[in-house]
Amino acid sequence: MDAMAVTLSNTLCEPDMPISKKIAMPIAFAVFQAAMPVAGYFGGTLIAPAIEAYAGIVSLVILAFVGGKMIFEAVRELREPEACSATKLSFATIFFESIATSIDAFVVGVSLAASGANIVMYGLSIGLTTLACCFAVLIIGRRLGERFGSHAQIAGGIVLIFIGLKAFFG
Repeated sequence: MDAMAVTLSNTLCEPDMPISKKIAMPIAFAVFQAAMPVAGYFGGTLIAPAIEAYAGIVSLVILAFVGGKMIFEAVRELREPEACSATKLSFATIFFESIATSIDAFVVGVSLAASGANIVMYGLSIGLTTLACCFAVLIIGRRLGERFGSHAQIAGGIVLIFIGLKAFFG
């Protein structure tokens, strides 16, 4: 759900996003959502306590920064339309958002190791579901972004901050 919300937020922020980023975003989210439980399954028992202790704060910091920046840029654009345009999403931002939204999946992988689950099937299932959902949200977000402009960017920033708060407070 977090990857879908972040995809929506990004698309609201930049409805005219280049096709390369439209493709990269769902793929990045899907890869991290699939890989983190597998990583947790195989190596997580050694470092799970450290990851678990800081997962919420890391997610909050990354998502609050990105969300705050989106809100700041949108408000600035509303006040001075000719002074700036909507912040363009970078591949680095997509990378960090992918990490932030998948940290909790690492801990899930640790839990699955204890149950003896088939982690490859879980990872593939999670990744493919994330990919399909994020591509679907791209279509919805683009239309909303075109219609609501900077107001949609503000809403998207708020969504990112709330996702970060949810991760922090559990």
